[in-house]
Amino acid sequence: MDAIALSVQSAYKTFGGSPARSFLSRPNGHFTPTIAVNRVSFDVRRGEIFGVLGPNGSGKSTLIRLLATLLVPDGGVISVFGHDVQKEPMAVQRLINRVSVEASFFKKLSPMENLLYGARLYGLTGHEARVKAEEILQRLGLQPRSFERPMEEMSRGMQQKVAIARALLSNPIVLLLDEPTTGLDPRSKREVQAFVRELRDTHDTTIVLTTHDMLEADELCDRIAIIHNGNVVALDTPANLKKQVSNNGHVPTLEEVFLKMTGEQLVKEDQAD
Repeated sequence: MDAIALSVQSAYKTFGGSPARSFLSRPNGHFTPTIAVNRVSFDVRRGEIFGVLGPNGSGKSTLIRLLATLLVPDGGVISVFGHDVQKEPMAVQRLINRVSVEASFFKKLSPMENLLYGARLYGLTGHEARVKAEEILQRLGLQPRSFERPMEEMSRGMQQKVAIARALLSNPIVLLLDEPTTGLDPRSKREVQAFVRELRDTHDTTIVLTTHDMLEADELCDRIAIIHNGNVVALDTPANLKKQVSNNGHVPTLEEVFLKMTGEQLVKEDQAD
């Protein structure tokens, strides 16, 4: 039986429920918190690429932040390789790393300078860190001449590649990818996707991926959870999810499955504004 890398049991998270904040907008003093993650339960097996899909505001990014110990659940239990995210956050943080679509950098510094700074936080030596950083950046398709350019002069797609490279410096056992290919051109997106597969296949990395790219989810993910209004409304392999909504011999796309399960049109992050 496959080992369980991540266990999420009845995870619950709300926002905006404090009387002080809500009283300002509701003179009668009544307040209703927004439920972002509603008693969600699932397990992620070791070495699995596990997809989390959902409309904007569905709770998928909140779920990633709970796994990353950036938020504290209001209820339920979340563990990473047996370590409780609330009771043992430092142990969890040593096992994971996270890439988000809003990754931040020292914009005046170059990719290499940002990576070397991050490497020191992970305890890597200067020479070791530089060699590893160069290897990862080139594997992601960045040219050596761009290693020393200021980040502020780079495109959003190139900055996203640097964010992924920074996360990989620590050799995470669990990698949380929150919209990692948003803003990338098709070639860069394929390079990142190939690297994700390589991490799983050759480094035994467990990956949790949120994405609005249905083709990406279909091709990369071993299993997918579809979240809507904070609830998991479907969880299975891409092939089995398609079978659930097939009709009269028509094999649906994953996007058709998404629309069927959520009743909402998909909106990509980079189009939401």
